[in-house]
Amino acid sequence: MATILVVDDELGIRALLSEILTDEGHSVELAENAAQARAARDRARPDLVLLDIWMPDVDGVTLLKEWNACALLTMPVIMMSGHGTIDTAVEATKNGAIAFLEKPITLQKLLRAVEQGLVKPTPRAPAGTVMARGDLGHALTSAGSNVMALPGVTMAHGPQPEQSFDLDRPLREARDAFEKSYFEFHLSQENGSMTRVAEKTGLERTHLYRKLKQLGVDLSRGKRGSL
Repeated sequence: MATILVVDDELGIRALLSEILTDEGHSVELAENAAQARAARDRARPDLVLLDIWMPDVDGVTLLKEWNACALLTMPVIMMSGHGTIDTAVEATKNGAIAFLEKPITLQKLLRAVEQGLVKPTPRAPAGTVMARGDLGHALTSAGSNVMALPGVTMAHGPQPEQSFDLDRPLREARDAFEKSYFEFHLSQENGSMTRVAEKTGLERTHLYRKLKQLGVDLSRGKRGSL
């Protein structure tokens, strides 16, 4: 799979994103500030970077600009923030970001953005190109409440998951919430078939039943809708 660099100054978010991405089969590098991110980028040569905007030493947009100016933006970068604005999204786009995830990040949108980032080349916006506010506002409305769609990213069509995955909570609670959402999603996708869910998630059926009971997943419905 891919090597993904997660840059965030919050330990809980780094740990949770690392666990999610590792479970997806990726190799994860972690950095809590710009200095560590620079070193990890040079050492690991990541295939994709998840970059938080608000960090104590150098903010994510400044680091993105630095990589872009030094021709080091050889990998897709997805920006993350709990305080994103249209101006910030425009600035990130101009400097090479392919997507902007607004915290709290929904699980499905995180995994979708990562998947799309890994299959798309890093965009290179022409110098001086600025996205019109109206165009970006339409993209925000179309993409959903917590994903800002940027040039070069094609958002998936069809119903979007409604359940938010709140990263601002204790790690154990966040992990349980993620796992419950994860299994409910696969049960919905497989129309309640435990055999197919076991195959899809790589768990032995007995272990799967035990895990679902522990998480409080409702098994009474044979078929589930979207999360």
